[in-house]
Amino acid sequence: QVQLVESGGGLVQAGDSLRLSCAASGRTCRRYAMGWLRQAPGKEREVVAAISWSGGSTYYADSVKGRFTISRDNAKNTVYLQMNSLKPEDTAVYYCAVRTYSSDTSIYTLPREYAYWGQGTQVTVSS
Repeated sequence: QVQLVESGGGLVQAGDSLRLSCAASGRTCRRYAMGWLRQAPGKEREVVAAISWSGGSTYYADSVKGRFTISRDNAKNTVYLQMNSLKPEDTAVYYCAVRTYSSDTSIYTLPREYAYWGQGTQVTVSS
């Protein structure tokens, strides 16, 4: 089992920045890929950013490319999502997720590919 705890969400204005963090604990001794997903009201959950175990491979959804940056610190079992130039359409509950037994370079871009999820943190962007 892997436990994930997100932090850093909140209410901001359009154009502001936020940094989300997600700390993993439990059975983290194996290589694992990580991702940030979000779900807005009435919409399906989507992967907005993903990162490989090594950190050398990343993925961004088109809607956030150039504005969001995913990174990780394996020594701290933590993944981050730096979100800049936030827009009202970024409003959603943001979840971090883990895919265990991953290779050094694999990334995962579908929600169903992740085995463990955090409880989510709300991000609200006002116009």
